[in-house]
Amino acid sequence: MNTLDIQKKINRKRFFEDDKKHAAQAIRDAQFIAFAPYVFQASVILRDRGILEYVEDARSEGRTIQEVADHTLMPYYGIRVLMEAGLGIGVLYRTGDNYFLTKTGHVFINHPMARINTDFMRDVCYDGAADLESSIMEGKPNGLKHLGNWDTIYQGLSILPEPARNSWFAFDHYYSDLAFPEVVQFVFGHPTVRILDIGANTGRWALACLEYDPNVHIGMLDLPVQLEEGKKIIDGAGFGSRVTYYPANILEQAAKLPGGYDVIFMSQFLNCFTDTQIINILQKCHDVLPDNGRIIINETFWDCQQYEAGAFSLQMASLYFTTMANGNSQIYDSKVYLKVIDETGFEVVSQNNNIGLSHTILELRKK
Repeated sequence: MNTLDIQKKINRKRFFEDDKKHAAQAIRDAQFIAFAPYVFQASVILRDRGILEYVEDARSEGRTIQEVADHTLMPYYGIRVLMEAGLGIGVLYRTGDNYFLTKTGHVFINHPMARINTDFMRDVCYDGAADLESSIMEGKPNGLKHLGNWDTIYQGLSILPEPARNSWFAFDHYYSDLAFPEVVQFVFGHPTVRILDIGANTGRWALACLEYDPNVHIGMLDLPVQLEEGKKIIDGAGFGSRVTYYPANILEQAAKLPGGYDVIFMSQFLNCFTDTQIINILQKCHDVLPDNGRIIINETFWDCQQYEAGAFSLQMASLYFTTMANGNSQIYDSKVYLKVIDETGFEVVSQNNNIGLSHTILELRKK
């Protein structure tokens, strides 16, 4: 069964395939887009200044503008414009002079995904978003200059200025950590002795494997600056004797992958590259993987999400790759991704969606 046949068997929710909004909603949404920068900035202030939390604490009584101003020690005028903006944004509603938290407001300040996404946008992406058009036209992450002088963000991850560094890793780890327990079970569902983790990042996946199986050996391959961070974590946990480190830039023509591994694992890695680069990386994997070996890819695809909010979040994350990461990669539509795989000498033998919060596990074998 080829890759595309596998995908036909996958049941997915269908989003973005029609336009059923009535005119009034369309007009409202268009204005929301027009004022989106203020929507974001006002919402972040309402959250970070504790205004929404203070209103939530009042429950059924609500809070007046004056009460919020007195509590926050912020100017009455400023509180008034912020809270009135909160009405239109949808995080507050008003009865008489009293303001109350909406369901959206509750999610915005309490749900970890909303908080992590907001911090990531504010600390990593917001300033660079203004460079979106030039990044698209030039194929370069022109917004990255707001964080540092690197060609790609991956060269500077471990030395990003705060709070961008903390927010980047919180964003990255939140999604992957929720998927890892299921992915570990999947990988070790077959006898597995040696795993090559390409794009090992800070070593969290390698650590999960080392803790799960006392006999497994892990090879970690990544850029030197990233691998050094991972090595600190692995060695600090006492697993250094079961890990081999391979500092390398996989995109360099001369870069060769080490052999001797029965599984090659890549988590949220290939989406950091163009279609052509993915093909080149997988062909390098093909050269060193034994005929009975497996490639396990843990990836997010916006078209494989259970909920529209998840698909939307991933589509917006693609713009981060455009402006901040490398200027030419994205969170893929799985149909595009699978067509790329078909050009590499591999085929997808299984596809499991809804892993963790948003992930898909692809299992590849040589054709």
